[in-house]
Amino acid sequence: MASSSGNDDDLTIPRAAINKMIKETLPNVRVANDARELVVNCCTEFIHLISSEANEICNKSEKKTISPEHVIQALESLGFGSYISEVKEVLQECKTVALKRRKASSRLENLGIPEEELLRQQQELFAKARQQQAELAQQEWLQMQQAAQQAQLAATASASNQAGSSQDEEDDDD
Repeated sequence: MASSSGNDDDLTIPRAAINKMIKETLPNVRVANDARELVVNCCTEFIHLISSEANEICNKSEKKTISPEHVIQALESLGFGSYISEVKEVLQECKTVALKRRKASSRLENLGIPEEELLRQQQELFAKARQQQAELAQQEWLQMQQAAQQAQLAATASASNQAGSSQDEEDDDD
């Protein structure tokens, strides 16, 4: 292992990622846990080896940031030249995905409307929605008031009808 400190988990590939790769690569094969652990350790060691070599190449070229070209040179110098064509394909895919992300994020900028104007329009829409909600609530309240008044009138009419029929019964008794 490249690290002898107690923070080995900080320096390894997540086991879930390795397990997923193993299942995708070998769907019909069972792999023992200790074999999975060995694969994790080998992957981690491989990454440390390549990144250290790429860092040396970067330093020799007096750069401060490791670029994809430094990684490709590291693969070549360590004897992993057969991986380079596949690495270049993956690099191109990553660049394509990154470009699509940048285009998606710049759609807002491509509208040609300043952010302040968009914010003002948004606030206007919120205010309009609040106004519509208040009007709807007012209409519902008025309908409830009318229903209550009608119920009260009906109760009053019913009470007066009952009082009137009680009066008629008293008149009949006389």
